[in-house]
Amino acid sequence: MAPTILITRPDPAGSVFADQVRMTLGCGVPVLLSPMMRIEVTGPLPDLSAIKTLIFTSRNGVGAYLSLGGRLDIESYAVGDATATLAETSGLPTKSCHGDAGALVRQMKADRVAGPCLHIRGEHVTGEIVKYLNSAGIETREAVIYKQDAIPMSDAAKALLKRESPVILPLFSPRSARLFFAKLELTAPLLVACISEKVAACVPEGICKEVKVARRPDAEAVLEMLPELLAIAKQLEGGNRAQ
Repeated sequence: MAPTILITRPDPAGSVFADQVRMTLGCGVPVLLSPMMRIEVTGPLPDLSAIKTLIFTSRNGVGAYLSLGGRLDIESYAVGDATATLAETSGLPTKSCHGDAGALVRQMKADRVAGPCLHIRGEHVTGEIVKYLNSAGIETREAVIYKQDAIPMSDAAKALLKRESPVILPLFSPRSARLFFAKLELTAPLLVACISEKVAACVPEGICKEVKVARRPDAEAVLEMLPELLAIAKQLEGGNRAQ
């Protein structure tokens, strides 16, 4: 069996990334979608009358905000391009910070953004944006309006990981990495594409054939690593056949 791309990112982002993988690598490369989290909008939105700037650190935050009827006349900052694009196409005036939470904080400080700001987020979040912005004198609040419930790995994914053929695993958050490697039963050679060093730090040592970190903390940079990992996986597969 050919190397398989295993995508554990929750929907809708997981399905979008799966389509991007197929476009990049071709339909001949198997792609298995097995989300390990489920996004559930919980609300409610707080009173937005005094809010001057919204902060989005994921597409899930944008989607939850819009589904709850959030206003479209508030300027916003987004941690990366994909999140910014979703916000902009939905009618929110948005500035992308082209990076991670640290880049967002630096950009907002450089722009001397006036508060109050509101960070739209889920129950689980990486980085302390509210803390750092308040420390910089930018009044910032937060609204937890969705949750990311852990769900079991699918039977198909478990079976895939017990085969001899290589598996390529893109990882997009530290929590995704921790959920995946918890109680993992692995036979297949595993190659991991991490969106950041923080994610790579959650990958147990000695368990993977290859661990690579994206040159930028966004999905496009993760996608860019896959052709190289696929080539390595095919070499591993060839070696297994020779044995």
